[in-house]
Amino acid sequence: MPDARNLPKEQIRAVLYCAPDVDTCAAEVFQSTRRIDRIRNAPRLVVFALREPVTLLDLRGAFATTIGASTAIHSGPRARARAWARELYDAYPDIQGLYYGASMNGHAPAIVLNDRAQRAVPGQPQLHRALNDDMLVEILKRIAVRLSYGLR
Repeated sequence: MPDARNLPKEQIRAVLYCAPDVDTCAAEVFQSTRRIDRIRNAPRLVVFALREPVTLLDLRGAFATTIGASTAIHSGPRARARAWARELYDAYPDIQGLYYGASMNGHAPAIVLNDRAQRAVPGQPQLHRALNDDMLVEILKRIAVRLSYGLR
């Protein structure tokens, strides 16, 4: 939750936003500019496999309706999504994250892991590269074309 000036602040809980495919990650991270910027803020590509299964609450389909919400909880304003996430965290003490349709990339699957999933997240990723690494240029070009995003 942002502070009074709408700036990030340290939280008690931790979350990790991720997706099963790189296109969705790029679409989400660079949605405001619609340009994959390989330099600004030193973005990185991190690929990992969980060490163990995690319990996710699936927000797609009818579940959102059954709890009195709609799919706007994961595609509407961020403040609304964060408020619902906090409520779901408290209401479902066994969940380790949420499975939802990303607001970008055609509602492709996306995941937010919470601090309860910490043990499942590996200490070392399978891949950890800066987006300005020459090894990623061709991959990022193809992603940019598929998303109709620019590439810097």
